[in-house]
Amino acid sequence: MDQNAAQAYWKENISTILKLLVVWFTVSYGFGIIFVEELNAISFGGFKLGFWFAQQGAIFVFLILIFLYTILMDRLEKKYDVHE
Repeated sequence: MDQNAAQAYWKENISTILKLLVVWFTVSYGFGIIFVEELNAISFGGFKLGFWFAQQGAIFVFLILIFLYTILMDRLEKKYDVHE
């Protein structure tokens, strides 16, 4: 891989990671702490949505982010021909 392709790969890699970290932060800190009162006005499965996000929703989102990261990195590695 030449230097320009390597730099482009790492730029896209870091961009992907930062986007996923923003989602992670928004869900864990934003929905679980900051917007909990607004979300508690909504009921989900018999529980207030703010409570649900703080206890279970964030975990489900984290798992989805892990799978999404693997899919996105697989595509990126194939794009730059650095896959296994």
